[in-house]
Amino acid sequence: MPDRRPRPAWRHRAEPSPAPSSERPPSAEPSVVQSTLYRDGRRVSSPITLADTFRQLREHPDGMAWIGLQRPTEEELHSLAAEFDLHELAVEDALEAHQRPKLERYGDTLFVVLRAARYLDAPEEVDFGELHVFVGPDFLITVRHGAAPDLSAVRRRMEENPDLLALGPEAVLYAILDAVVDGYAPVVAGVQNDIDEIETEVFGGDPAVSRRIYELSREMVEFQRATRPLVGMLHALMAGFAKYGTDEELQRYLRDVADHVTHTSERVDGFRQALADILTVNATLVTQEQNAEMRALAEAGFEQNEEIKKISAWAAILFAPTLVGTIYGMNFEQMPELSWGLGYPFAIGLMGVVCVSLYAVFKRRDWL
Repeated sequence: MPDRRPRPAWRHRAEPSPAPSSERPPSAEPSVVQSTLYRDGRRVSSPITLADTFRQLREHPDGMAWIGLQRPTEEELHSLAAEFDLHELAVEDALEAHQRPKLERYGDTLFVVLRAARYLDAPEEVDFGELHVFVGPDFLITVRHGAAPDLSAVRRRMEENPDLLALGPEAVLYAILDAVVDGYAPVVAGVQNDIDEIETEVFGGDPAVSRRIYELSREMVEFQRATRPLVGMLHALMAGFAKYGTDEELQRYLRDVADHVTHTSERVDGFRQALADILTVNATLVTQEQNAEMRALAEAGFEQNEEIKKISAWAAILFAPTLVGTIYGMNFEQMPELSWGLGYPFAIGLMGVVCVSLYAVFKRRDWL
């Protein structure tokens, strides 16, 4: 963590910085959420503008400035960069957002990117926010992109604990890390509930469950990208305890945060594996259902073919006597056997022989 030492004389310009001009429309929310000066863990003042903050911090070099911004303009960040000597690469990242969690050190300033998350009950989805934190010897700047996290609770918590706040900007950073990691707990609980519901829907045959599995899997990929790098970041901070003389209380504080984020990361990995297994089971169930439907269709087709064969066989049997009767029923004077006394019995017998023969043939072939 940055050393807690007096402000170097070269870090500030001789003249006060002008208040940044905002490009936001009048109806837009102000980007400066709150700017506060602290001394010995106590709030000294809450300047309205950044220029007032810079001026009062110069007047109290033993104080600490905590500046909270939400989607700041380029002018505002450049003003902060000129006042606190922020590195241009870190400022560029804070302006563009959409960064992966990381920790960078630029001289005596620490730049931290965090991905916060919150669970939205109504749509049953996870909403991710991005937080950039600049930590210097006597200042801490937070830049939020998104609704999460809400740092007002962190500020109240630190102000209620002046001894912890008196440890400097690094103590505030640890409190922010703790708030971000604690914010993962409701998300984990909500995702666990979603997975339980998905399992019920899978075995209940809900056709829309595949889409829900896919969407939740994508959210878990984002969640994993937010938590996994954080584990390495916290271990990197712990590795610098001795070098930067981190307070023992803060060391215990950070180790506890590291334990929590490791547990969360493991849970997220478990969720991804569980969703992959559920998707496999769902695919298997869908395949089995499709096979059952195909088998039912095949059986129905087979039964239909059997019926058609029976109808065809009886049609052939009935066709034979009809053919004989039709021939002998023709009204021609010159026809053989018209005067034969045995003609009628012969025709009837012929019809019977043909019908019995066809019946025997179809019966042998299991058509009847």
